[in-house]
Amino acid sequence: MLVNIDRYQMAVADSDACVKAWQHLLGAELAGTDEIRHLNATRTRLRLGKGFIEILQPQGPGIVADAVAARGSHFFAAGASTNDMSGVAAQLAKFTDNVLTESGQMYVLGADVGIPGLRLVISEHEERPSVGAIDYIYEATLLAADAQQQTERFAEVFNLDAQSFVNIDSPRFGYNGTLTLFKERELHRFEVISPINPETTMARFFQKIGPCLYMGFAETNELWDIEQKAKASDLGMTIDRPDERSEALVADQIWLHPGTLGGMMLGLSRPSMAWSWSGSPERVTSVS
Repeated sequence: MLVNIDRYQMAVADSDACVKAWQHLLGAELAGTDEIRHLNATRTRLRLGKGFIEILQPQGPGIVADAVAARGSHFFAAGASTNDMSGVAAQLAKFTDNVLTESGQMYVLGADVGIPGLRLVISEHEERPSVGAIDYIYEATLLAADAQQQTERFAEVFNLDAQSFVNIDSPRFGYNGTLTLFKERELHRFEVISPINPETTMARFFQKIGPCLYMGFAETNELWDIEQKAKASDLGMTIDRPDERSEALVADQIWLHPGTLGGMMLGLSRPSMAWSWSGSPERVTSVS
């Protein structure tokens, strides 16, 4: 039913500054501007990878204005595509009558379907060439009080096959949960996780904000170049490169800090690397 993670929406106070950040570091390209009436927000659409980054700035009182007032600029909504919009609408109607449709997209509030913290925009699937410095986005992370319970709810609400899901456990970052892979042997999914170590940054964030979208992840063939460009511009990031690997060689992944991209944290992995924690480590290619 769901094909891929195809966009991220950000709620921001200053769309121009946010757009410039995505353009500067990742080569996002302007794809147009419009407004989302039910959000009372202007939308600036950027093409990046095979999908979009959509920047929402409030025009007046409304959901986006409230979100920015409460949290500042942040990851507001995840986007997924489908080849069956009417089928998704019928499925969602089993759980809520509060799905809004505007400009050919469906907007789902997680609280209405029993998934606190989720905001989801569903669009008709379209094959697109990659744009900019990433190949494609593939993940949206939801922080949940009970990851197992919320994973089951994702499967039920969005008619996902739990047989394709992969459990994930990160002692380094202090969380556990599930990757709800939409299809077996493809990376697109929600990551539904719960912090389990109260001393971590994630846990402190969760204690402050509660259930919410936390970050996204994308795959790129240009990871080394992005790292060098971020260093040259003194932009915040965390680098995951094995100790024995030369800095002249690509890292396995990096995390771009929220301030680097106008309020949203984005993880980037080199090609195939995400399979090391996504159920098929044998698919990871070595670095030489």
